[in-house]
Amino acid sequence: MIDLRSDTVTLPTPRMREAMYQAELGDDVYGEDPTVIRLQELAAERLGKEAALLVTSGTMGNLVSLLTHCGRGDEVILGDLAHIFLYEQGGASALGGIVLHTVRNRPDGMLDVADIEAAVRDDNIHFPRSRLVCLENTHNRCGGAVLSPAQMHEVAAVAHAHGLRVHVDGARIFNAAVALNVPVSALAAEADSVTFCLSKGLAAPVGAVICGSAAFIAEARRNRKVLGGGMRQAGVLAAAGIVALEEMVDRLAEDHAHARLLAEGMAEIPGLEIDPETVRTDIVIFELTSQKLTPAELSARLRAEGVLINPTEGRKLRAVTHYGISRADVEQALATLRRVMQSAA
Repeated sequence: MIDLRSDTVTLPTPRMREAMYQAELGDDVYGEDPTVIRLQELAAERLGKEAALLVTSGTMGNLVSLLTHCGRGDEVILGDLAHIFLYEQGGASALGGIVLHTVRNRPDGMLDVADIEAAVRDDNIHFPRSRLVCLENTHNRCGGAVLSPAQMHEVAAVAHAHGLRVHVDGARIFNAAVALNVPVSALAAEADSVTFCLSKGLAAPVGAVICGSAAFIAEARRNRKVLGGGMRQAGVLAAAGIVALEEMVDRLAEDHAHARLLAEGMAEIPGLEIDPETVRTDIVIFELTSQKLTPAELSARLRAEGVLINPTEGRKLRAVTHYGISRADVEQALATLRRVMQSAA
C-alpha cells in the first residue's frame, strides 16, 4: 500500500529502533529518566525556550498547555479551522471548563489581528476573561499553510498588548521552519508555549513535546499528571525523539518536494482541482470536481488499487507525504489516480 492518509503512519527508522533498545532509563515521574531529560533539553534548546516536557501526543500537549494557561471559565481565542477546535474532542472545555471563542481562519492559516482584537473581552462581569490566543503552524485544514515569523509576531504583539498569552499548536512546526528556511526558534520566539509532534513528519513512533518557560513547564507537569500522562521509563520513547530531532528535520524538504510533485500531477488530471502553488509543505488538499464519483467512492477505488487517501470535508480529499513515501510512490499514486478517474469518466 502507498499510504498517503497522514504523516502519522510513519514507522521509526532503524536508528530510532536501535536507540530505543539501548536507551538509558529511569523513572520520569521522579524526573530521573536521563534519556527523557536529554530529549527535553534538546527540544527546549531548538525552540529557544527555557524548558520542555515530553507528552504522549500533540492533543495532550495542546490540552496540557491550555489547562496551564487558563482556569475554568477563561476564554481562548483561536481559528474556526483550528485542530484544537475541530479535532481534539473539545477537551479544553470538557475537562478544563475553558471557553473556545473562534474567529475566521484565513486560507493561509492566519488570523486577522482585527478579528482577534474584536474578540478580546472587556472587563465585564457578564463575560468570560480572555486569557489566550492559539495559532497553528503549519495549519492542517488550510493545506499545510505556513505562518512566517512576521505573521507570528503580528499576532503575538496584539495578544500581549491586551495581556493575553500565545500558544502555538506546532504539530508540524519543523515543516514550517524547513519550508521557510528559518530556525524553528524564530517561529516560537514570541510564543508563551509551543507544542510539536515527534510522531508526524519527524517519524518517531510516539510523542510530542511542550516548550515554554521553566515556571510554565513546572505547572504543565502537574497538569500532565492529572491527565494520566505521567510515564515511568519513558526513555524508550524519548530515545526515538532524540534521533528525530538530530536526523529527521532536514529531510522534511524531501516530503515537501514530493507533495509539490503530487499536487502538480493532480492538477493535470481531469475531474480534480488543486493549485500547486498553495502546497508549501507535506499536505495536499484537492477537490473532486467530477460528479461521477463521491470522495468516499474515489477513496475506496484507490484503496482497491493500493493507494490510501482520505476524504475530508465536502468534495475534498487530503494526501500527506512522509518518510515512508518515495518519489516512485508518488509517481505510482498519480498513475493510479489518473487511471481511476479515467475509468469513472
